[in-house]
Amino acid sequence: MTGLPAAPAHLAVVRPGALTTVQDLGRAGQAHLGVPRSGAADRRSHAFANRLVGNPESAATLETTVVGCAVRTDADRWFAVAGAPCPVAAGGRAVPFGAPFLVRAGETVELGPVVAGVRSYLAVGGGIAVPEVLGSRATDLMSGLGPAPLAAGAVLPLGPAAAAPDATGAPPPGLARGPVLRVTPGPRSGFFPPAAWELLRAHAWTVLPASNRIGVRLDGPALPRTGGDALPSEGMVPGALQVPPNGLPVLFLADHPTTGGYPVIGCVHPADLPHAAQAAPGSALRFRIVPDRW
Repeated sequence: MTGLPAAPAHLAVVRPGALTTVQDLGRAGQAHLGVPRSGAADRRSHAFANRLVGNPESAATLETTVVGCAVRTDADRWFAVAGAPCPVAAGGRAVPFGAPFLVRAGETVELGPVVAGVRSYLAVGGGIAVPEVLGSRATDLMSGLGPAPLAAGAVLPLGPAAAAPDATGAPPPGLARGPVLRVTPGPRSGFFPPAAWELLRAHAWTVLPASNRIGVRLDGPALPRTGGDALPSEGMVPGALQVPPNGLPVLFLADHPTTGGYPVIGCVHPADLPHAAQAAPGSALRFRIVPDRW
C-alpha cells in the first residue's frame, strides 16, 4: 500500500562509551539569559559528518569521547564518522572513517578508541531527533539542559531520511599536532604585565586531564598579574582564556559558564577552537598573540 508515512526510525545504544552526548550547533544568542551556547565542541567536524550523510549542519550528531560508542539502527540509513580518527565497523565489517556508509536495519555501528584527538562525531541520515530544549537538541554539561549523556539501552529517535550522501568536497584539515591558537587581548588584558604576555606566547602549555567540554585546563608557568584576584562577574564567551588565582589559564569551550569572576587575558579565535577541543591530555598548545581585530 502506498501513501502511508514511513515508520519512525531509532538508534538503540549498545555501548555508551566514556561520554557520548547529542550535539548540534547549540543555543546561540541566549547568554544574556544565563543560557550557554553548548553544541558540538568541534563544530567543523560535526558539520563535515552531517554533510557526508546529506544532513544540514544544524542536524544533531553524537559526540563521542576517546573510546567511542556502539549503536544499533532499526532502519536502513547512511552513517558517517568524522573528527578524531578511530576504527569504525558496521554489522561486523570495517567501514571507512570520513566517508558515508550504508547501514542496514538491525546492524550495529561501533566506533573504537581514537588514534588521535579526543572527540569523534557520528552522523546519521535524518539526524538525532530528540526533543529540542530552548531551540537546540544539544546536551549541556554545565547547565543540564538537553538530553542526558547516553546510557546503555537508551533509544534515540531519528528524523526523516536525509538526502543522498555527499562525499564530494574537501574534508576539514586533519588534527594539528601542538596547534598554535590565535589569541587577541581580552577585556582584562590590563590586569597582566608584559611578562605574562611573554610567558603566554613563548610557553608550550600542557593540556591537563581535568579538561572537559567546559574548558581546557592548562599547565605551565603561572601568569603574573597586576590586578586583584577576582572581579565582579562578567560575561564569558567560547574561547575566553580565563586566569584563576593559581595563574594557570583555562580555555573555555562549548559548555562554558555564561559569567565568571576571574580576569580574561585574551580570547582565542573561533576558527581555532576545534583544535583546542581535540587536544588530548598531555598534549601541548601554543598561543600566538594577534591584534585586537580578527
